[in-house]
Amino acid sequence: MEKRKLGFTDSYLSTVGLGAWAIGGGEWYWGWGAQDERESIETIHRALDLGVNWIDTAAAYGLGKSEELIGRAIAGRRDEVFIATKCGLVWGDDPTEDVEPRLKAASVRREAEDSLHRLNVDVIDLYQVHWPNPDEDLEEGWGVIADLVKEGKVRYAGGCNFDVSHLRRVMPIHPVAATQPEYSMMKRGAEDELLPFCEANQIGVVGYSPLRSGILTDTFGRARLEAMEPGDWRRRDPDFQSPRDDINLAFLTELRALAAQAGRPVSQLAIAWVLANPTVTSAIVGARRPSQIEASAPAADWRLDAATMEAIEGLLKKRDEALEAAGAFASESLR
Repeated sequence: MEKRKLGFTDSYLSTVGLGAWAIGGGEWYWGWGAQDERESIETIHRALDLGVNWIDTAAAYGLGKSEELIGRAIAGRRDEVFIATKCGLVWGDDPTEDVEPRLKAASVRREAEDSLHRLNVDVIDLYQVHWPNPDEDLEEGWGVIADLVKEGKVRYAGGCNFDVSHLRRVMPIHPVAATQPEYSMMKRGAEDELLPFCEANQIGVVGYSPLRSGILTDTFGRARLEAMEPGDWRRRDPDFQSPRDDINLAFLTELRALAAQAGRPVSQLAIAWVLANPTVTSAIVGARRPSQIEASAPAADWRLDAATMEAIEGLLKKRDEALEAAGAFASESLR
């Protein structure tokens, strides 16, 4: 699998990374529904066997469960995997309540120690601020990550859901190795300012949700949409609700036909589109079972030609026009 250099660092990441949000399960506010632990571990093993050399997780995913499962899965294989996790979201005793943003120094340090314990590792390769909130505490939290790097508990510091202004604020405190925006053909806001800034400043870009939380797959459809569990956070997402759902399904039908011309699943087309941007280091692809990462991983080596890219742009324009006509247009869908 192709690997790309992560910003200014000496680390090379596979262009498909394994996203471990969903394996956190469904028993928390942002859960994806019930998940089998054995299948989660098998998914991680299969990803490594396919050449995926890095995993992205967070303390908040499953309220620590995702990190614990990764720790169990990589036992004996630590040297094969670059581990990225996140801090800044804490939780209480009730898993049905939303997580709380917190970037105070003592909280960030405690989160880092807890993540090291759950992952059963001596060092976190990339430690990221999950969200730059509370805004007034961003520099304080970033300063702790800088200290953790000096102490050898973290290799590199990164930001998730940062915009350029956040990067400018923390860069004087400690270098930013990577930033993690949501980026897919359905969510392109990062293209305006963030990606050019990262390219100019040698900051790696690891884009999350290239499959738009499962929409851009061959298994997604009306039946899958209606069968989502009550604990699946996507039920609260406008792209999974009327009128956007019908428009997205129509777009997906045409996109599948385009992928079929190349004999590929639509998930690979969506990932390859993200990787066609040279500023992107890697696309974080979520998977809950081995078959999902098996379907996604081959996208790492697919180079889309100009005609395919132009055809995708035409379908995206058609989707945006439909959203606008339905009164459901959101600027983020276009840019």
